[in-house]
Amino acid sequence: MHIRTIAFCTAGFLLAGLSSISAASDFPHYWDGREHVAKPNLSTVERIRFVTTVDYPPFNFIDASGRISGFNIDLVRAICAELNVTAICQIEARPWNELQQTVENGEAEAIIAGLKPTAQLREKFAFTAPYMRLPARFVTLKETTLEEPLADKLDKKVVGVVDGSVHQAIFTDYFPKGRWVGYPTRALMLKDLRDKKIDAVFGDGSDMSFWIGSPEAQNCCAFSGGPYIAPQFLGDGMMIATTAKNTDLVDAFNFALKSMEEKGTTSELYLRYFPVDFY
Repeated sequence: MHIRTIAFCTAGFLLAGLSSISAASDFPHYWDGREHVAKPNLSTVERIRFVTTVDYPPFNFIDASGRISGFNIDLVRAICAELNVTAICQIEARPWNELQQTVENGEAEAIIAGLKPTAQLREKFAFTAPYMRLPARFVTLKETTLEEPLADKLDKKVVGVVDGSVHQAIFTDYFPKGRWVGYPTRALMLKDLRDKKIDAVFGDGSDMSFWIGSPEAQNCCAFSGGPYIAPQFLGDGMMIATTAKNTDLVDAFNFALKSMEEKGTTSELYLRYFPVDFY
C-alpha cells in the first residue's frame, strides 16, 4: 500500500460545512454532562500522528482525488481543532497489520481504525472513551414496521440473519422465541426482504442504513424498533488507541470528544456520513 500522510495545517480543515447540517439525530450521548474532563497541557508535544486504514468506508477510505477521507478523518480534524494543535496533527494510511507496530515503535502516536480494546491489547495500549457504537437493528418493510417492545411481536414473524454472524448470536440470545432463517450472504437476505419473502432482517445498523437509502432497496424498507448496543457481543465501541504510557494524549482526546459532543460536532459529522440515522 502506498502510504499517504496528511498534515492538517497544509491540507486544511473541512469543518466549515458542518454548521449547515441541521437534520435531527438520535446520536447517543457518551458523556455525563456533570463529568469534568480537564484539558491537558500539550505545549511540549511536537507531533500527533494518527494512523488508519483506507478499506473501511465510510470511516476510512481514499476519495476520488486520492486523499484519505471518511468519518474518522474528519473526526481527527475536529479533535485537533478542539485542542488547538492543528499545526502538529497528521494522519497516515497504513495496512491494518502495521498499525500497532507503527505506534509501538514511535512512528505514530495514535490509531483510529476500529481497533477493539481486548484485555490483551489493553496491556499495550490506552484507549479513549467510545466515540461511536455500531448497534444491531431490525429492518422491515415500510408498511409493516414494528414498535418496541419487539419480543412479543416476533412470534409470528420470520427474521433473516446472516448465518453464523454475531447478529445471529444476538438475535437467538435476545429473542429465544423468535423465528429466524440464516442466509449465506447479506445480499440474498436483503433481496428476500425487499421481495416480501421474509418479514424482517436483523443485522448491523450502520451497514443497513446505506442499503435502506440505496436504489437497490427501491424505497421499500425502514428501521423498526430501537438500536441494540449489545456490548457483550459487539464490544465497547469505536475508540482511539495510544501506547499505554501516553495517557496525556488519551486525556486530551477525551477532553476533545466530550467538548465536541456538547457542541454537537460529533453528531453533525455522523449525519454527514450516515444520512439515514441508524440510532
